[in-house]
Amino acid sequence: MTLDIQFRIKNNAHYQRYIREHSYWYKILNREPQAFREFEEEVKEQYHLRPADKISRMLETVEMLQTLMSSFK
Repeated sequence: MTLDIQFRIKNNAHYQRYIREHSYWYKILNREPQAFREFEEEVKEQYHLRPADKISRMLETVEMLQTLMSSFK
């Protein structure tokens, strides 16, 4: 694994946790450093870090607040 990839994993808590839970990525990234983009996408999908996930989470929060406010009326 290249030093660049090692630093990127070490500086991101989500990457660290994911690679520990899915250790097969060690082998993949050692053999194919260009697969790091796939690794990033898989982490984002697993931990719901994509922009669409953030928007849906925000909308759910707004809906919950609206429900809460309407129940106080």
